[in-house]
Amino acid sequence: MAFDGITIACLAAELKSSLLGGRINKIAQPETDELLLTCRGEDGARKLLLSASASLPFFYFTEQSKPNPLTAPAFCMLLRKHIGSARITGITQPGLERVLFIDLEHLNEMGDLCQKRLIIEIMGKHSNIIFCDQDGKILDSIKHVSCNMSSVREVLPGREYFIPKTQDKLDPLELSEENFLEKVCTRPMEIGKALYCTCTGISPTMANEICARASIDGAAIAQSLTENEKLHLCHTFLRLMDQIKSGDFSPHIVYKDGEPIEYGAFPMEQYGAGYTQENIPSMSRLLESWYASKSTITRIRQKSADLRKIVQTALDRNRKKYQLQLKQLKDTEKKDQYKVYGELINTYGYGLEEGCKSFRALNYYTNEEITIPLNPDYSPAENAKRYFTRYNKLKRTEEALNQQIQETSAEIMHLSSIQTSLDIALQESDLAQIKEELMDYGYIRRKYGKKQKIQGKSKPFHYISSDGYHMYVGKNNFQNEELTFKVAAGNDWWFHAKQMPGSHVIVKSNNEELPDKTFEEAGQLAAYYSSGRGTPKVEIDYIQKKHVKKTPGGKPGFVIYHTNYSLVAAPDISHITPAD
Repeated sequence: MAFDGITIACLAAELKSSLLGGRINKIAQPETDELLLTCRGEDGARKLLLSASASLPFFYFTEQSKPNPLTAPAFCMLLRKHIGSARITGITQPGLERVLFIDLEHLNEMGDLCQKRLIIEIMGKHSNIIFCDQDGKILDSIKHVSCNMSSVREVLPGREYFIPKTQDKLDPLELSEENFLEKVCTRPMEIGKALYCTCTGISPTMANEICARASIDGAAIAQSLTENEKLHLCHTFLRLMDQIKSGDFSPHIVYKDGEPIEYGAFPMEQYGAGYTQENIPSMSRLLESWYASKSTITRIRQKSADLRKIVQTALDRNRKKYQLQLKQLKDTEKKDQYKVYGELINTYGYGLEEGCKSFRALNYYTNEEITIPLNPDYSPAENAKRYFTRYNKLKRTEEALNQQIQETSAEIMHLSSIQTSLDIALQESDLAQIKEELMDYGYIRRKYGKKQKIQGKSKPFHYISSDGYHMYVGKNNFQNEELTFKVAAGNDWWFHAKQMPGSHVIVKSNNEELPDKTFEEAGQLAAYYSSGRGTPKVEIDYIQKKHVKKTPGGKPGFVIYHTNYSLVAAPDISHITPAD
């Protein structure tokens, strides 16, 4: 479900009950487009996370802390200066707009009471966090929008703040029965679409929910509805708006086969048989569980974009080189033919006349007669010499190409393993190790001078099997190398996806015989943390660590082994317990 006006209304009611009259204690900006406000209200200290991310904007209460940059950004410093200990006097939502106003009261340097307003706009790629004075003038924003970026509204210090009315929608909270029937039910489109195109803050999912509650097909054309259907839909809509006005919310998550597929501020009647719904005590708790993993993945993907581009460019270049080398190698297959031509000319060419363009001779290797082209400008001996020269040249080319193809293939495998590591990465420290590897192998030029400090050290994934055995998964080639050759003992078990990039999985056996269930779960980890994650089944090689050897002169994490065992595993680790 979209983060629509109804979701914001539910959150606004939640924020009012917890923060109204409270104070801001701490302001942090962990990301360029994200704020973390620590506030103290009637319920004690609460952390409010605000994100203006273009791909995943949101705000909600959270229990999690996030690392902050060593130097606070300018916007964060401005907020600390003005509202570092401000009192929250109001939390409002204009209509059902995807906008939240947080009104603040503080003392300035002279001790005078001042009012400020922090505005959160949840508008997709146009989302923003804006700080205004009591007259509605913008003091600053987490994103600056100039006239070159938007012809509708500038968001710059000194400009007047206003909510852009780009789609001319109606406020559903103020809609009467007469206006609903006139504005919504007369539109020449599907009734569900008519609802969200006419009313602000209504998402397509919520529009379909309103239709479902009124027992009307959301795909039906609005003008085709009977008068009774229109009235029933209108009354259903108005009852829902009354619930919103009174703050009567009941956040729910909808599941199908155990997977969350939708959420809403109310129970969702459009989902019937085959779906289950869970009531969540607060919208913040719902959104935190819904967005937490998505937000992490989205942010890491944004931060790894440059690394991904470098790896993809190098992969494309090496794959083209590999195909060219294979084509050149195919051309060297003629070398043996040239050798035979030279030998046959030396054997049978003594009686040839000058100026011959070809002659037929018996190929004593195959007992077949063949026609050998000749250059009439040269003698038979010179023609033979020219064929032997071609043979030797192609032979040297073949030897060089075989070596180059082997090197290029190893380079492609190395880059593919780095690409898989980028897909696995969940933290900035994971990306730091991958960047270090790219520097070590010359894909990124190492800059000498002051290095950026990385907060925290990347560690392998750690799981506990159903039988209580510790399982470790490398996130990148450096960790794979360390797990296999430093952490694992000789009798520990080593798992890896067969002939594809992926993580090394180590199971600490404690010198015991592992149960079958642990083998299965380790195989599932190896399947999940490989490039075969998107396939139904992945073949896994496994062997005791003492039989795994490092590739001589190979890249980190590349190994050789023989006489291994194999199993087939599904890349599903939802039932495997991560270690705390």
